[in-house]
Order: sequence, then structure tokens, then C-alpha cells
Amino acid sequence: MDIDCLPLDKTGYFSKLICDYIAEDVKLKPLYHRFPSIEGFKGQIDEKRKSFTKEQRTILYRSLSNQYQQVNASEQTRENIALLKEDNTFTIVTGHQLNLFTGPLYFLYKIISTINLAKELKTAFPENNFVPIYWMATEDHDFEEINYFNYKGLKFQWNKKASGAVGHLSTEGLNEVFNLFANTIGDSKNAQDLKELFEASYLEHDNLTDATRYLANELFSQYGLVVVNGDDKELKKMLVPFMKKDIFEQIAFDKVSATIVDLEKLSMDYTVQVNPREINYFYLADGVRGRIVESKGKYYVNDTELSFTKEELVHEMENSPERFSPNVIARPLYQEVILPNLCYIGGGGEIAYWLELKSTFQAMNVPFPILLVRNSALLITDKQADKLARMKISKSDLFLKQSSLINKKIREISNIDIDFTPQKKALEAQFEALYDLAEKTDKSFLGAVKAQEVKQKKGLDALEKRLLKAQKIKLKDHVIRLTEIQNELFPRQSLQERNLNFAEFYLAYGKELIPMLVKALQPLSLDFTVITCT
Repeated sequence: MDIDCLPLDKTGYFSKLICDYIAEDVKLKPLYHRFPSIEGFKGQIDEKRKSFTKEQRTILYRSLSNQYQQVNASEQTRENIALLKEDNTFTIVTGHQLNLFTGPLYFLYKIISTINLAKELKTAFPENNFVPIYWMATEDHDFEEINYFNYKGLKFQWNKKASGAVGHLSTEGLNEVFNLFANTIGDSKNAQDLKELFEASYLEHDNLTDATRYLANELFSQYGLVVVNGDDKELKKMLVPFMKKDIFEQIAFDKVSATIVDLEKLSMDYTVQVNPREINYFYLADGVRGRIVESKGKYYVNDTELSFTKEELVHEMENSPERFSPNVIARPLYQEVILPNLCYIGGGGEIAYWLELKSTFQAMNVPFPILLVRNSALLITDKQADKLARMKISKSDLFLKQSSLINKKIREISNIDIDFTPQKKALEAQFEALYDLAEKTDKSFLGAVKAQEVKQKKGLDALEKRLLKAQKIKLKDHVIRLTEIQNELFPRQSLQERNLNFAEFYLAYGKELIPMLVKALQPLSLDFTVITCT
């Protein structure tokens, strides 16, 4: 295994906001609490230890014990659950949707970043314990976002009518997806393992929550990963006081709205990731996850006949908190209320919306976690590495836009010089003399001289483009090979990790895939990792 690292801002795939955050740009300091460094974690540990009570730990331990009753978890995972009762135990959290068969490859990277950071913090602070957590987004209702995965250019999709929280969905019908997938991947030892994993996860569990927990457990339990389902009555009881502040005082709406105004003032290049609502909770009931809205002092559930007075809604929250589901604005607070958490690890889009939330946490008197951009990686096989070496394509070259990559390589391998820079410099020198002459004789000619310079430079640019185009035609085979290898590594001109499923690499590397990634990814490096697999 060969590992190379690139700065995120040199890849072209990360927003300016995320690149500035990684660079610790001072103008972003008001949006976060502590930066992801060992020194930052020291302060976070002290703060969380003081704020997270023994009662919270007891409830968390009891709830997780119940969630794991029917799970064949590893000894290390069960030890980690037990450790959560201790006041020197803290969590590192990542969250993800219940994508079918993990969905895109970065599902693995998120969890491995979490596992590796927990290990790194144990080395730095051996007197404490650190538990990696995968928060399942069981209450999301965007079924179309999770009902498929891609494999070798094919889309395996679960066709089902669905509504309400996806975690409640029956796994009925997934045998059809399994049969299609099983008939596609062959009969090698690694293919058989994948089939058994899919079958045991989805065909032997009744709902998507249990299936996803089983899948994550099978892939990562040897590392002590604990899977949390927030769709839990006991855990949501701890959220009730914060629900009331959101729904009746609109604290999150006011604070996030003000932060967004500040964010937009900082830079025109910063894109607002999510916008708050006056009420940031849904109501769960009978296959429905409807948004709660207020009108003239009453509270309604969108797309239903349900309505509540304020008193009725308070009674419902206090007696049936499991029926209230936080949206993307409120869910981060929920995580921090029920977990002794130090750090949230997410992709660029997730960290961008977390950066909108600090003032809400302050108003709610809940410590704001450290935010860490998850590891991103590009996996290159031996065969692909050989192609790149023969074509003399560097790792950084791969991240160029395809047209830029082709132009760069054609210029390098062409037997004629396609770069007209020397001619342009000579032209500029000639026109400098003309400018001097116009200055000394008639300054009204300066405009005419400038126009002529622009015209001739454009002429050189046009000639250069025509010559480059001619060379591309002449070197057509090389252009095709360049295009093919980049398309292999960047499907749809996007990052590999956003398109491919882990199954493609599991077929090649089997059970060594995850240990290889665990060894390669370093969460606090804050770089993009290029891994040449051997």
C-alpha cells in the first residue's frame, strides 16, 4: 500500500468555507468552539466531563443495552457500551443515512475516521476512554436518497412505496435486489462473503434499522463501534426541555438565522447549507413524518388532520417524546444532549451546516463539539497505478478538470511546442516600444496601440488553440486513454467515494479492505488521501 496526501484546497472538490475552516481562517473563529487538534481536545474533555451528568450516562447505558439485546456484538463493543457509565468516557460521533448496503464508499471513511480518532485520543489521553459512535439517521424520510447503491456502473434500486421514518420500513422486497446483485458479482470467495453479508443484513431482519445496525456491526464491531438509534423514547425524554425551547421560543430559528446573516457577510463564496424553520421538529405517527407548524396559537402536523393546543402539545412531548423527531437543525443538539461527545465527524456539507449552529448551542447551554472534516480518499488499484505510471500522470494531475488534464499532457508529449508564451512575451516587448513612442509623440494613439496589442494576443491564443486541437486529433489514442483512466477514478467527473459502493473493492481485497483503510486514514491530518492498493 502506497499513500499520498494532497491538501483539500488543491483537489477542487471542497468548498471555500471548508478550505478556510481547515486553514483556521480567523474570520471563521466565531462559528466554532475548538479546532480539531490534540490541544483542542484537552479543553473539550474538561468541559464535557463537567456538563454531562451521571443521570445522563445511566439513561444512555440503559437505552443502548436495550438496543443491543438482540445484537451479536463483539466483546469490545459491549465493553465500550459499559464504559459509557464512567465519567472518564467520551464519544466521537459520525452520522449517516440508512443507505442500502452502505450506499456510497464514504460511509466507510466516516466510520473509520471516527474509530481512528478514538484510538488517537486514547494514546494522547490514556487516563480517559473514547468510544466511536455511528448515529443511524433512522428518522429521515427521504427514501429516494437511500434506496439504491451503485456497482460497476449499475444501479441496484429497492422499488417500494415508502413514507414516514425510513428506519421503520419493512425489508420486504429486498430479496429482489439481492438476487440481481448476487447474479452480477460472480462466485469468488469474496463475492460469496458479500452475498452472505447482504442476505444476513437485509433478508434476516424485519426493518431497515435492524438491518443497518447488523451491517455496521459486522463490518466494524472488531473496532468497538457502537451504533446508536436516536428513535428511542428514553433518550428523547432528555430532549424534551430543548424541544420546548425550539417550538415555543423559536431559539434555534432566531440564532441560526442571525448566524446565516453573519456568514453571508463574511464572504460571497460561502454557501448557506441549511435554513432553519420556526419549528425544527417533525411529528411521527402511523407511517407519517409531518412537519409541525404553528398558526394562530395552534400547532398542526403537515399532511395530516392532527392539531394541538399548546397545552396538548406539551402533554404529548412529556408523555410521548418518541413521537417528536428533530430535523437537520435540531438533530445535532439531540446528539450532544444524550452523548458525552467531544467531536462530530462529517463531510464538507455536514460541517458547513454545523458551523451555523454554535450560537444555538450557547443559548441552550449545551457544549458545542469539535467539528472534524472526515477523511476523503481515492483508491487506486495496482493495474490503474501501472497505467498512470506509463502515462506519467501524477496524483495531483488526476484532480485536474478533464480538459485541463488532456491539454497539460498533450503539451508534455507533443513533438512540437504548443506553448506560445515566448511569442506573447516578445509581442509585449514590441508593444512596450510602441507605447513609449506614442507617449513621446501623440498620446491619443495609446488607445489604438492597446487595441492592436489585444487583437494580436487574441490571434496568438486562437492559433495556439487550433494547434492544440490538431495535436489532440493526432494523439487521439493518448487522449482516449487519459479520458478512460480519469473516468475510472472519478466516475461522472466526481469523487470516487461519492459514486462507488464498497463492494467493488471488497471483491478485490475481501476482509483486508477495512483493515487497510484503517491503517491508511489519519483523521487529524486534514488532507485528502490517495491510496494505491497492493
